[in-house]
Amino acid sequence: MRFTTKSMLMALAGSTMLAGTATAELTGDLKIFLDTSNPAPRATMEKMIADFGAEHPGLNIETTVIDREAYKTQIRNFLTADAPDVATWYAANRMSPYVKAGLFEDVSDLWAEPAIADNLASTKGAMTIDGKQWGVPYTYYQWGIYYRKDIYEELGLNEPATFEEMKSNCQAILDSGRKCYTIGTKFLWTAGGWFDYLNMRTHGFDFHMELANGDVKWTDDRVKQTFANWRELIDMGAFVDNHQNYSWQESLPFIVNGEAAAILKGNFAVAPLREAGLDDGKLDFYQFPEITPGIALAEDAPTDTFHIPANASNKEAAREFLRFVVSANVQSEINNGANLGQLPVNAGSTVDDDKFLNEGFTMLSENSPGGVAQFFDRDFPAEMAAEAMQGLQEFMVFPDNLDDILKRLDKVQERVYK
Repeated sequence: MRFTTKSMLMALAGSTMLAGTATAELTGDLKIFLDTSNPAPRATMEKMIADFGAEHPGLNIETTVIDREAYKTQIRNFLTADAPDVATWYAANRMSPYVKAGLFEDVSDLWAEPAIADNLASTKGAMTIDGKQWGVPYTYYQWGIYYRKDIYEELGLNEPATFEEMKSNCQAILDSGRKCYTIGTKFLWTAGGWFDYLNMRTHGFDFHMELANGDVKWTDDRVKQTFANWRELIDMGAFVDNHQNYSWQESLPFIVNGEAAAILKGNFAVAPLREAGLDDGKLDFYQFPEITPGIALAEDAPTDTFHIPANASNKEAAREFLRFVVSANVQSEINNGANLGQLPVNAGSTVDDDKFLNEGFTMLSENSPGGVAQFFDRDFPAEMAAEAMQGLQEFMVFPDNLDDILKRLDKVQERVYK
Protein backbone atom coordinates (compact mmCIF):
# COMPACT_ATOMS: atom_id res chain seq x y z
CA MET A 1 0.00 0.00 0.00
CA ARG A 2 1.22 3.48 -0.85
CA PHE A 3 0.49 6.68 1.09
CA THR A 4 1.35 10.25 0.14
CA THR A 5 1.26 13.17 2.55
CA LYS A 6 2.23 16.83 2.37
CA SER A 7 4.17 18.05 5.42
CA MET A 8 2.42 20.72 7.47
CA LEU A 9 5.45 22.91 8.00
CA MET A 10 4.62 26.16 9.73
CA ALA A 11 2.49 24.70 12.50
CA LEU A 12 5.41 22.76 13.94
CA ALA A 13 8.00 25.47 14.46
CA GLY A 14 8.16 24.85 18.19
CA SER A 15 8.93 21.15 18.00
CA THR A 16 11.32 19.56 20.47
CA MET A 17 12.99 17.53 17.72
CA LEU A 18 14.74 20.44 16.00
CA ALA A 19 18.42 20.03 15.30
CA GLY A 20 19.06 23.58 16.45
CA THR A 21 21.62 24.54 13.80
CA ALA A 22 21.42 27.62 11.62
CA THR A 23 21.46 26.81 7.92
CA ALA A 24 21.04 28.66 4.63
CA GLU A 25 17.48 29.07 3.43
CA LEU A 26 16.34 26.14 1.33
CA THR A 27 13.68 26.34 -1.34
CA GLY A 28 11.96 24.18 -3.91
CA ASP A 29 10.54 20.68 -3.60
CA LEU A 30 12.02 17.93 -1.45
CA LYS A 31 10.63 14.47 -2.15
CA ILE A 32 11.27 11.80 0.48
CA PHE A 33 10.44 8.10 0.07
CA LEU A 34 10.14 5.95 3.21
CA ASP A 35 9.83 2.21 3.75
CA THR A 36 8.83 2.71 7.40
CA SER A 37 5.25 1.59 6.88
CA ASN A 38 4.56 0.16 10.34
CA PRO A 39 2.62 2.65 12.49
CA ALA A 40 5.26 3.61 15.08
CA PRO A 41 8.26 4.10 12.76
CA ARG A 42 6.03 5.80 10.19
CA ALA A 43 4.80 8.33 12.75
CA THR A 44 8.36 8.90 13.97
CA MET A 45 9.70 9.57 10.48
CA GLU A 46 6.81 11.82 9.49
CA LYS A 47 7.24 13.84 12.69
CA MET A 48 10.97 14.19 12.09
CA ILE A 49 10.38 15.33 8.51
CA ALA A 50 7.80 17.87 9.65
CA ASP A 51 10.31 19.23 12.19
CA PHE A 52 12.89 19.63 9.45
CA GLY A 53 10.30 21.44 7.38
CA ALA A 54 9.59 23.80 10.26
CA GLU A 55 13.22 24.86 10.15
CA HIS A 56 13.00 25.41 6.38
CA PRO A 57 9.60 26.93 5.59
CA GLY A 58 10.70 27.71 2.05
CA LEU A 59 10.75 23.99 1.24
CA ASN A 60 7.74 22.10 -0.04
CA ILE A 61 8.24 18.60 1.37
CA GLU A 62 6.37 15.63 -0.05
CA THR A 63 6.63 12.38 1.89
CA THR A 64 5.67 9.06 0.33
CA VAL A 65 5.41 5.95 2.51
CA ILE A 66 5.57 2.55 0.79
CA ASP A 67 5.00 -0.85 2.38
CA ARG A 68 8.42 -2.28 3.25
CA GLU A 69 8.16 -5.43 1.15
CA ALA A 70 6.77 -3.50 -1.83
CA TYR A 71 9.56 -0.94 -1.41
CA LYS A 72 12.17 -3.66 -1.89
CA THR A 73 10.73 -4.57 -5.28
CA GLN A 74 10.19 -0.96 -6.40
CA ILE A 75 13.41 0.75 -5.33
CA ARG A 76 15.44 0.11 -8.48
CA ASN A 77 12.61 1.35 -10.68
CA PHE A 78 12.04 4.60 -8.83
CA LEU A 79 15.76 5.30 -8.44
CA THR A 80 16.10 4.93 -12.20
CA ALA A 81 12.93 6.55 -13.52
CA ASP A 82 11.55 9.25 -11.21
CA ALA A 83 13.90 9.46 -8.27
CA PRO A 84 13.00 11.17 -5.00
CA ASP A 85 15.53 13.44 -3.32
CA VAL A 86 15.93 11.19 -0.27
CA ALA A 87 15.16 7.49 0.18
CA THR A 88 15.47 4.99 3.02
CA TRP A 89 17.40 1.77 2.64
CA TYR A 90 20.01 -0.38 4.43
CA ALA A 91 23.76 -0.29 4.93
CA ALA A 92 26.70 -2.35 3.63
CA ASN A 93 26.08 -5.00 0.98
CA ARG A 94 22.38 -4.15 0.76
CA MET A 95 23.28 -0.76 -0.73
CA SER A 96 26.01 -2.16 -2.98
CA PRO A 97 23.85 -2.93 -6.05
CA TYR A 98 22.61 0.66 -6.18
CA VAL A 99 26.06 2.10 -5.59
CA LYS A 100 27.56 -0.02 -8.38
CA ALA A 101 24.68 0.89 -10.70
CA GLY A 102 25.36 4.60 -10.10
CA LEU A 103 21.96 5.16 -8.46
CA PHE A 104 23.14 6.50 -5.07
CA GLU A 105 24.92 9.83 -4.61
CA ASP A 106 28.43 9.94 -3.15
CA VAL A 107 28.08 11.87 0.14
CA SER A 108 31.69 11.58 1.30
CA ASP A 109 31.70 15.37 1.67
CA LEU A 110 29.23 15.06 4.56
CA TRP A 111 31.39 12.44 6.26
CA ALA A 112 34.34 14.85 6.08
CA GLU A 113 32.44 17.36 8.24
CA PRO A 114 33.51 17.19 11.93
CA ALA A 115 29.94 16.90 13.23
CA ILE A 116 29.57 13.62 11.34
CA ALA A 117 33.16 12.39 11.23
CA ASP A 118 33.63 12.74 14.98
CA ASN A 119 30.28 11.31 16.09
CA LEU A 120 29.41 8.58 13.57
CA ALA A 121 32.77 6.83 13.36
CA SER A 122 31.43 3.43 14.41
CA THR A 123 29.07 3.29 11.41
CA LYS A 124 31.38 4.73 8.74
CA GLY A 125 32.55 1.33 7.56
CA ALA A 126 28.98 0.17 7.00
CA MET A 127 28.35 3.21 4.78
CA THR A 128 31.59 2.85 2.78
CA ILE A 129 32.08 1.19 -0.61
CA ASP A 130 35.22 1.76 -2.70
CA GLY A 131 36.50 4.23 -0.12
CA LYS A 132 33.46 6.51 -0.41
CA GLN A 133 30.32 6.99 1.68
CA TRP A 134 26.92 6.63 0.05
CA GLY A 135 24.41 7.65 2.69
CA VAL A 136 23.95 8.12 6.43
CA PRO A 137 22.57 5.78 9.10
CA TYR A 138 19.60 6.77 11.23
CA THR A 139 19.15 3.82 13.60
CA TYR A 140 20.75 0.55 14.59
CA TYR A 141 20.64 -2.01 17.37
CA GLN A 142 23.16 -4.21 19.09
CA TRP A 143 23.71 -7.94 19.10
CA GLY A 144 25.33 -9.73 21.99
CA ILE A 145 24.91 -12.49 24.53
CA TYR A 146 21.88 -12.17 26.80
CA TYR A 147 22.24 -14.45 29.78
CA ARG A 148 20.57 -15.59 32.98
CA LYS A 149 22.39 -13.57 35.63
CA ASP A 150 20.86 -15.66 38.42
CA ILE A 151 22.22 -18.88 36.91
CA TYR A 152 25.70 -17.39 36.53
CA GLU A 153 25.58 -16.22 40.15
CA GLU A 154 24.38 -19.64 41.33
CA LEU A 155 27.35 -21.27 39.59
CA GLY A 156 29.86 -18.57 40.58
CA LEU A 157 30.50 -17.52 36.98
CA ASN A 158 31.62 -14.14 35.68
CA GLU A 159 31.01 -12.60 32.27
CA PRO A 160 33.74 -14.08 30.04
CA ALA A 161 36.33 -11.82 28.45
CA THR A 162 37.98 -14.55 26.36
CA PHE A 163 36.90 -17.62 24.41
CA GLU A 164 38.67 -19.84 26.95
CA GLU A 165 36.62 -18.29 29.75
CA MET A 166 33.49 -18.67 27.62
CA LYS A 167 34.15 -22.41 27.20
CA SER A 168 35.00 -22.81 30.88
CA ASN A 169 31.71 -21.18 31.84
CA CYS A 170 29.94 -23.40 29.35
CA GLN A 171 31.37 -26.56 30.89
CA ALA A 172 30.20 -25.47 34.34
CA ILE A 173 26.73 -24.81 32.95
CA LEU A 174 26.64 -28.21 31.25
CA ASP A 175 27.78 -29.87 34.46
CA SER A 176 24.80 -28.27 36.21
CA GLY A 177 22.44 -30.06 33.81
CA ARG A 178 21.70 -27.08 31.59
CA LYS A 179 22.62 -26.09 28.05
CA CYS A 180 24.88 -23.09 27.52
CA TYR A 181 22.94 -21.51 24.64
CA THR A 182 19.48 -21.68 23.24
CA ILE A 183 19.04 -21.14 19.51
CA GLY A 184 16.40 -21.87 16.91
CA THR A 185 17.76 -22.42 13.40
CA LYS A 186 14.56 -23.46 11.65
CA PHE A 187 14.69 -20.22 9.69
CA LEU A 188 18.49 -20.43 9.21
CA TRP A 189 19.49 -16.80 9.81
CA THR A 190 20.17 -17.27 13.51
CA ALA A 191 23.12 -19.54 12.69
CA GLY A 192 24.47 -16.62 10.67
CA GLY A 193 24.81 -14.60 13.86
CA TRP A 194 27.04 -17.24 15.42
CA PHE A 195 29.20 -17.41 12.30
CA ASP A 196 29.51 -13.62 12.18
CA TYR A 197 30.83 -13.39 15.71
CA LEU A 198 33.09 -16.43 15.57
CA ASN A 199 34.60 -15.28 12.28
CA MET A 200 35.04 -11.64 13.33
CA ARG A 201 36.53 -12.66 16.69
CA THR A 202 38.86 -15.19 15.07
CA HIS A 203 40.09 -13.10 12.13
CA GLY A 204 38.63 -9.60 12.42
CA PHE A 205 36.16 -7.39 10.60
CA ASP A 206 38.24 -6.89 7.44
CA PHE A 207 38.62 -10.63 6.87
CA HIS A 208 34.90 -11.15 7.44
CA MET A 209 34.13 -8.51 4.82
CA GLU A 210 36.62 -10.06 2.39
CA LEU A 211 34.71 -13.32 2.68
CA ALA A 212 31.41 -11.47 2.26
CA ASN A 213 32.78 -9.77 -0.86
CA GLY A 214 33.91 -13.04 -2.41
CA ASP A 215 37.63 -12.33 -2.03
CA VAL A 216 38.26 -15.33 0.24
CA LYS A 217 37.29 -18.93 -0.53
CA TRP A 218 35.11 -20.83 1.90
CA THR A 219 37.68 -23.64 1.82
CA ASP A 220 40.40 -21.21 3.00
CA ASP A 221 42.19 -22.55 6.09
CA ARG A 222 41.29 -19.39 7.99
CA VAL A 223 37.57 -20.02 7.44
CA LYS A 224 38.12 -23.60 8.57
CA GLN A 225 39.66 -22.24 11.78
CA THR A 226 36.47 -20.29 12.45
CA PHE A 227 34.47 -23.49 12.08
CA ALA A 228 36.96 -25.34 14.28
CA ASN A 229 36.27 -22.84 17.06
CA TRP A 230 32.54 -23.27 16.52
CA ARG A 231 32.89 -27.05 16.61
CA GLU A 232 34.46 -26.88 20.06
CA LEU A 233 31.15 -25.54 21.35
CA ILE A 234 29.10 -28.00 19.30
CA ASP A 235 31.13 -30.98 20.50
CA MET A 236 30.72 -29.84 24.11
CA GLY A 237 26.96 -29.97 23.64
CA ALA A 238 26.67 -26.22 24.20
CA PHE A 239 23.50 -25.71 22.13
CA VAL A 240 20.00 -26.96 22.84
CA ASP A 241 19.07 -30.18 21.10
CA ASN A 242 16.93 -30.22 17.94
CA HIS A 243 17.39 -26.48 17.41
CA GLN A 244 16.70 -26.99 13.70
CA ASN A 245 13.05 -27.56 14.67
CA TYR A 246 12.63 -24.23 16.47
CA SER A 247 12.26 -20.63 15.36
CA TRP A 248 14.13 -18.12 17.50
CA GLN A 249 10.90 -17.31 19.32
CA GLU A 250 10.27 -20.99 19.98
CA SER A 251 13.76 -21.28 21.45
CA LEU A 252 13.13 -18.63 24.12
CA PRO A 253 11.39 -20.92 26.64
CA PHE A 254 14.69 -22.76 27.17
CA ILE A 255 16.29 -19.63 28.64
CA VAL A 256 13.09 -18.50 30.36
CA ASN A 257 12.70 -21.88 32.08
CA GLY A 258 16.37 -22.09 33.02
CA GLU A 259 17.13 -25.04 30.75
CA ALA A 260 19.68 -22.90 28.90
CA ALA A 261 21.75 -20.08 30.33
CA ALA A 262 22.14 -17.66 27.40
CA ILE A 263 21.22 -16.67 23.86
CA LEU A 264 23.17 -14.79 21.16
CA LYS A 265 20.62 -12.40 19.71
CA GLY A 266 19.79 -8.85 18.78
CA ASN A 267 18.21 -6.47 21.28
CA PHE A 268 14.78 -7.27 19.81
CA ALA A 269 14.81 -10.40 22.01
CA VAL A 270 14.65 -8.36 25.22
CA ALA A 271 10.96 -7.45 25.05
CA PRO A 272 9.67 -11.04 24.70
CA LEU A 273 12.08 -12.23 27.40
CA ARG A 274 10.85 -9.55 29.76
CA GLU A 275 7.24 -10.34 28.90
CA ALA A 276 7.95 -14.00 29.72
CA GLY A 277 9.07 -13.05 33.23
CA LEU A 278 12.80 -12.36 33.03
CA ASP A 279 13.19 -8.98 34.71
CA ASP A 280 16.48 -7.09 34.69
CA GLY A 281 17.49 -8.81 37.93
CA LYS A 282 17.57 -12.14 36.10
CA LEU A 283 18.57 -11.07 32.59
CA ASP A 284 21.88 -9.45 31.70
CA PHE A 285 24.08 -8.83 28.67
CA TYR A 286 27.73 -9.10 27.67
CA GLN A 287 29.79 -8.44 24.56
CA PHE A 288 30.87 -11.56 22.65
CA PRO A 289 34.34 -12.27 24.07
CA GLU A 290 37.73 -12.15 22.41
CA ILE A 291 38.96 -15.23 20.57
CA THR A 292 42.23 -14.19 18.90
CA PRO A 293 44.24 -11.78 21.08
CA GLY A 294 44.85 -8.44 19.42
CA ILE A 295 41.88 -8.69 17.01
CA ALA A 296 39.81 -5.51 17.43
CA LEU A 297 36.27 -6.29 18.52
CA ALA A 298 33.65 -5.78 15.82
CA GLU A 299 29.90 -6.11 16.27
CA ASP A 300 26.77 -6.98 14.37
CA ALA A 301 24.55 -3.92 14.41
CA PRO A 302 22.01 -3.91 11.54
CA THR A 303 21.66 -0.33 10.36
CA ASP A 304 18.85 1.49 8.55
CA THR A 305 19.88 4.35 6.32
CA PHE A 306 18.98 7.42 4.28
CA HIS A 307 20.40 7.99 0.78
CA ILE A 308 20.33 10.68 -1.87
CA PRO A 309 19.52 9.16 -5.27
CA ALA A 310 22.00 10.11 -7.99
CA ASN A 311 19.04 11.43 -10.05
CA ALA A 312 17.66 13.60 -7.23
CA SER A 313 16.54 17.10 -8.19
CA ASN A 314 17.22 18.96 -4.93
CA LYS A 315 20.52 17.63 -3.65
CA GLU A 316 21.30 20.73 -1.59
CA ALA A 317 18.16 20.29 0.51
CA ALA A 318 18.71 16.53 0.61
CA ARG A 319 22.19 16.99 2.07
CA GLU A 320 20.83 19.34 4.70
CA PHE A 321 18.18 16.78 5.57
CA LEU A 322 20.85 14.10 6.05
CA ARG A 323 22.79 16.44 8.37
CA PHE A 324 19.59 16.99 10.35
CA VAL A 325 18.80 13.27 10.63
CA VAL A 326 22.16 12.38 12.19
CA SER A 327 22.41 15.36 14.55
CA ALA A 328 22.68 14.39 18.21
CA ASN A 329 19.33 15.64 19.49
CA VAL A 330 17.35 14.34 16.51
CA GLN A 331 19.01 10.97 16.97
CA SER A 332 18.11 10.99 20.66
CA GLU A 333 14.49 11.80 19.87
CA ILE A 334 13.72 9.41 17.03
CA ASN A 335 15.39 6.44 18.72
CA ASN A 336 13.81 6.80 22.15
CA GLY A 337 11.50 4.14 23.51
CA ALA A 338 8.34 5.97 22.50
CA ASN A 339 9.54 6.09 18.88
CA LEU A 340 11.92 3.56 17.25
CA GLY A 341 13.15 2.14 20.56
CA GLN A 342 16.62 1.47 19.14
CA LEU A 343 20.06 3.07 19.34
CA PRO A 344 21.11 6.51 18.08
CA VAL A 345 24.04 6.44 15.66
CA ASN A 346 25.47 9.71 16.99
CA ALA A 347 27.88 9.13 19.88
CA GLY A 348 26.83 12.48 21.36
CA SER A 349 23.18 11.44 21.69
CA THR A 350 21.39 10.37 24.83
CA VAL A 351 19.66 7.04 25.33
CA ASP A 352 16.50 6.19 27.24
CA ASP A 353 16.90 4.87 30.76
CA ASP A 354 16.86 1.26 29.60
CA LYS A 355 19.53 -1.12 30.83
CA PHE A 356 20.14 -2.91 27.53
CA LEU A 357 19.90 0.12 25.28
CA ASN A 358 22.48 1.89 27.45
CA GLU A 359 24.81 -1.11 27.47
CA GLY A 360 24.44 -1.49 23.71
CA PHE A 361 25.04 2.23 23.11
CA THR A 362 28.22 2.17 25.18
CA MET A 363 29.43 -1.00 23.45
CA LEU A 364 28.86 0.31 19.93
CA SER A 365 30.01 3.87 20.60
CA GLU A 366 33.08 3.12 22.74
CA ASN A 367 33.98 -0.57 22.81
CA SER A 368 33.77 -1.71 19.18
CA PRO A 369 36.97 -0.44 17.56
CA GLY A 370 36.90 -3.21 14.96
CA GLY A 371 33.85 -1.87 13.11
CA VAL A 372 30.18 -2.64 12.66
CA ALA A 373 28.88 -5.45 10.47
CA GLN A 374 25.31 -5.61 9.24
CA PHE A 375 24.53 -9.28 9.92
CA PHE A 376 25.20 -12.23 7.65
CA ASP A 377 22.20 -11.94 5.32
CA ARG A 378 22.82 -8.22 4.78
CA ASP A 379 26.60 -8.37 4.33
CA PHE A 380 26.60 -11.30 1.87
CA PRO A 381 24.79 -11.18 -1.49
CA ALA A 382 21.31 -12.64 -1.22
CA GLU A 383 21.96 -15.89 -3.12
CA MET A 384 25.25 -16.49 -1.32
CA ALA A 385 23.64 -15.79 2.04
CA ALA A 386 20.75 -18.18 1.40
CA GLU A 387 23.01 -21.06 0.41
CA ALA A 388 25.56 -20.36 3.13
CA MET A 389 23.01 -20.15 5.94
CA GLN A 390 21.69 -23.52 4.86
CA GLY A 391 25.24 -24.80 5.18
CA LEU A 392 25.69 -23.20 8.60
CA GLN A 393 22.61 -24.93 9.93
CA GLU A 394 23.75 -28.23 8.41
CA PHE A 395 27.14 -27.82 10.10
CA MET A 396 25.53 -27.28 13.49
CA VAL A 397 23.55 -30.52 13.09
CA PHE A 398 26.15 -32.58 11.18
CA PRO A 399 29.58 -31.03 11.85
CA ASP A 400 31.36 -33.92 10.10
CA ASN A 401 29.89 -32.61 6.83
CA LEU A 402 32.04 -29.47 6.97
CA ASP A 403 34.40 -30.23 4.06
CA ASP A 404 31.50 -31.01 1.73
CA ILE A 405 29.66 -27.89 2.88
CA LEU A 406 32.64 -25.63 2.23
CA LYS A 407 33.32 -27.12 -1.21
CA ARG A 408 29.66 -26.60 -2.10
CA LEU A 409 29.83 -22.99 -0.94
CA ASP A 410 32.95 -22.38 -3.03
CA LYS A 411 30.94 -23.40 -6.10
CA VAL A 412 28.10 -21.10 -5.12
CA GLN A 413 30.59 -18.29 -4.60
CA GLU A 414 32.04 -18.78 -8.09
CA ARG A 415 28.56 -18.48 -9.58
CA VAL A 416 27.37 -15.54 -7.49
CA TYR A 417 30.43 -13.30 -7.72
CA LYS A 418 31.61 -13.89 -11.27
